[in-house]
Amino acid sequence: MRVDECFNVRDLRELARRKVPAPFFTYLDGGSDDQWTLARNSKAFDDYQLMPNTLVDVSSIDLSNTVLGQKMELPFFLAPTGMSRLFHHDRELGAARAAEKFGTMYSLSTVGTTSIEEIAETVSTPKMFQIYVFRDRAFTKEFVDRCKAANYEALCLTVDLPVAGNREGNLRAGHTMPPKPSLATFMGFATKVAWGMGLLKDRQFTFANVAHMADEVKKRGIDLFQFIGEQFDRSLVWDDLAWLAEQWDGPLVIKGILSPDDARRALDAGATAAMISNHGGRQLDSVPAPIDCLRPMRDAVGDKMELIVDGGIERGTQIIKALAMGADACSMGKSYLYGLGAGGQEGVERMFTLLKAELERNMTLLGVTKIDDLNERHIVELCKRG
Repeated sequence: MRVDECFNVRDLRELARRKVPAPFFTYLDGGSDDQWTLARNSKAFDDYQLMPNTLVDVSSIDLSNTVLGQKMELPFFLAPTGMSRLFHHDRELGAARAAEKFGTMYSLSTVGTTSIEEIAETVSTPKMFQIYVFRDRAFTKEFVDRCKAANYEALCLTVDLPVAGNREGNLRAGHTMPPKPSLATFMGFATKVAWGMGLLKDRQFTFANVAHMADEVKKRGIDLFQFIGEQFDRSLVWDDLAWLAEQWDGPLVIKGILSPDDARRALDAGATAAMISNHGGRQLDSVPAPIDCLRPMRDAVGDKMELIVDGGIERGTQIIKALAMGADACSMGKSYLYGLGAGGQEGVERMFTLLKAELERNMTLLGVTKIDDLNERHIVELCKRG
């Protein structure tokens, strides 16, 4: 199978599974505990049907959208994901270049393997940086200042990671950070020839955004991975979001909330947008799918906050459903990482090509020519069928 023989996101997943070492693919693909939430994220879209209108002039379809103050050619963008180098030597740069080619936003993770500055030097399309409020507030403030200097358009605070979820698949697959090949994982690496060849081109497996602190951290007898782990602060409260809002003068996204109450509190604390997300089913299991949380959150905040559905999106029809139900945009992590694992930048571009084609085709069949024209009249809930 080649990248151009992949005809949907699930095909890209299968190709990535064949190419990426088993410990890293399991890290990408899995969820926590029984993985109920992971499965539900995508399955939940099946509870909503699309109601088309006919005899509409659909000779021209406009997929452009405005979110976080940025005009984009597509109504979806790439969510922040950590350690992209695990999946392909193109790492974050390949994904960012693909997003630029399709005129949409790329989001860089704090725990990425490419720096804030390198992404900014590589692409000119809108960029968002995902951040944590660490124990050392000066450390967080440094990230904010670097994003301002590099002209990032938005900042995204992840709030659903006070402790890592119970990802049992990682333990079984022998996944460790930084990567430490052992007898148990040797075959998983040895059989992935293309990935191994990529390792010769780029051996970088470190948190690039804190690499400048390596010498200082080493004096404490720990490595960067341990240092980052120590910085996660379980005592964070809403005042910390308000503090971050004071440091940043652009769009501020809160990522990882699911309840209407949290949406209202985030709005009051200074967030301008929310990524409705359960961390790809990787944190607390048995929580709702983002699409099921959209309507209650929209009712809670009205049009005062932008809402971005993040989780389970593999099809253009799922994006259409989210937009029709009140989302301002969608974002995805796993789907584009499957593309990255399948073929680097080429694989991410293939994902964009497929989803864009699905959007254009299904908007045409739905009888809608512009993203802004999607609304609740296009949605029928399965449980409401007569």
